[in-house]
Amino acid sequence: MTHPTHKYMDSITEYIHLPITDSTLVFTIVLGIIFLAPLIFPKLRIPHIIGMIVTGMLIGENGFNVIERNEGCELFSQIGIYYIMFLAGLEMDLADLKHSRKHGIVFGLLTALIPFAFGYVAGAFFLGYSQTASFLLACIMASHTLVAYPIVGRYGLTRHHSVHVAVFGTVFALLFALIVLATVAGTFTGDGGLEFWLWFLLKFTLFLLTLFFILPKIIRFIFKKVSDSAILYIFVLAMMFLSAVVADLCGLEGILGAFLCGLVFNRFIPHSGPLMNRVEFVGNAIFIPFFLLGVGMIVNVKPLFTSSSAIIVVGVLVVVGTLSKYLAAFFSRKLFKMSSASGLMMFGLSEAHAAGALAMVMVGRSLHYSDGSPLMNNDVLDGVVVMILLSCIISSICTEQAAKKLKLASEEESDNAALPWLDDEKIMVLLKKQNNVQGLVETAYMMRNPELNRGLICLNVVNDASETEKWLQESKNLLSKAEEICVASSVKVQSQSRLASNLINGVVHAFRENDASEAIIGMHTKSGSDHTLIGRFADHLIHQIDHQVTIVKYVMNTYSLRRIVVAIPENAEYESGFRRWVERLARLASEIGCRIVFHGSEQACNRIMHYMRQYHRNVRSEYHVFSMQDGLVQLKDSVNPDHLLVIVSARAGTVSYQGHVNKQIGVLNKYFPDTSVMIIYPDQRGQSSETTFTDPHRGERIESSKIGNWLSKWVSKIG
Repeated sequence: MTHPTHKYMDSITEYIHLPITDSTLVFTIVLGIIFLAPLIFPKLRIPHIIGMIVTGMLIGENGFNVIERNEGCELFSQIGIYYIMFLAGLEMDLADLKHSRKHGIVFGLLTALIPFAFGYVAGAFFLGYSQTASFLLACIMASHTLVAYPIVGRYGLTRHHSVHVAVFGTVFALLFALIVLATVAGTFTGDGGLEFWLWFLLKFTLFLLTLFFILPKIIRFIFKKVSDSAILYIFVLAMMFLSAVVADLCGLEGILGAFLCGLVFNRFIPHSGPLMNRVEFVGNAIFIPFFLLGVGMIVNVKPLFTSSSAIIVVGVLVVVGTLSKYLAAFFSRKLFKMSSASGLMMFGLSEAHAAGALAMVMVGRSLHYSDGSPLMNNDVLDGVVVMILLSCIISSICTEQAAKKLKLASEEESDNAALPWLDDEKIMVLLKKQNNVQGLVETAYMMRNPELNRGLICLNVVNDASETEKWLQESKNLLSKAEEICVASSVKVQSQSRLASNLINGVVHAFRENDASEAIIGMHTKSGSDHTLIGRFADHLIHQIDHQVTIVKYVMNTYSLRRIVVAIPENAEYESGFRRWVERLARLASEIGCRIVFHGSEQACNRIMHYMRQYHRNVRSEYHVFSMQDGLVQLKDSVNPDHLLVIVSARAGTVSYQGHVNKQIGVLNKYFPDTSVMIIYPDQRGQSSETTFTDPHRGERIESSKIGNWLSKWVSKIG
């Protein structure tokens, strides 16, 4: 009779026998590796990417055979490489990409043609392959994969010029290799005639048209109707996979479709928003580590110890692949007059061979000669797989070193180009209603300087009168929602709920106690007399504090905004807060990824143009001479429902104050009823707006301005 303990042990042994095939246990082990890797590898001074690949090699069937590479592992690994390419497109600065396109095309040509030539010579003359096999080997050498791209993201260099050039070159080289591969395979099988190429071009053209003209309309519609970041994330993931599938159907690699999909989403996902945070978090936490483990699990180093021919193939492939990619980066660096660190970055990102190389060698194994032998034998497969391992190691080391050098250089430049007038940044968001919490908080964290990392102050003041408990609970709900939005965006937040018998006094005291630099509030939505459109609360607040006050009304979420239109009054460039509001709007445009159009005097436009070129050259901007005296109605045809209309106003008695501007603000609902609006009252520190003995009444100040304007016009007519 079998003892119960033995039966229990037998069931455990049967459950965990090697290789482990149970999906739950496999997933648990992989998650354990992903969790322990960041804790162990730094102590061993092993780069994270190399450690994950080596770990995959050890646990795979060619190592200790701990885990079976089943369909689940392959799926997650495939998602990982799609994710890397999608993030590469999503995190790129499109304005800088446009600026880098010439360098990217040149580097793409060099990093594709030089390895292609080296690969063909190596296959035909050193390894003795046939002409067709040599062309396939050349395609493998020409393509590369952005395996080291997560390193770039970790150092915050995704918008660096050398990274853009490398990514552009990657896509160009991959497309070149895939077209040559299709030509060679079609010629070998006899299917590469005119009909094949016409059909290929038709599919490819339809794919691009759908991706760049139809998908943006779908994205804009979904983002306008849906505000939940979790649902939007599922939509983004679905579109990424759909693009990859369609790219495969067109005869291209899915990674190319994922990258192009990332470029399309680039303009719709703010880089500091909760949606971007979710996309990056899930990819870096789950899918990309799975991909790195998957790369390691296919590596087989055993032939290096058993077959001399495999050693020769590996040696030739590694030397040819590394040398040719280095020469392409070296010549590009010299041609573009870039730093050595930038050249090292381009080499590091273009050195790794992974998904594309493996797919191409599989194509070679699927093609057979007349005698039934494959076009590429096992020695080539083993050689390519080992080359993948070594190239990934070289790529990660070089990219890490380049990233450190570029980060130090960029920090030195940022120190030299510091903006001392903005070092006091501490933004306070005044919350009052549930329906505008998200818009106000998103505006605040997109306007803030992430390098200062000072977080936001979210404030709600409760009137200490009747139903205090009810309003305190409502205050907690408002602040909880604001905290959720900030946490989802990885933004620090300080929530405050205060009781005050006078709301204005409560806000002013809190503002001064927290030493806030500016305030962001919601716009009054009830109709009334002209001067109360912004709300009596805001009307009083802007005359109680001399810091910048931004009043916001959104009719759609910030993701859907396509343009920021700014109306600037005369003499605005002479205000003490001029640079602050320009800086805030530039950051907002950069985060949303939209164009910003300034309408103002020639002097104001010239000063803003100089500022933007010096500090925000990557933001797409336009400048038009415009006078507020002619009325905001002249902008009616230039402002669409998916635009944000920004009006720069001023407090009464200041150099840029004009009474007619306030009147025009009062008719915004008439001419722009379905448009998102922002009104900015700039800093007036040094130009006190408080009531004094010589300036006792605001109404008299307005009337004196009217009289002054009338007198100046009358004198000019006499002259």
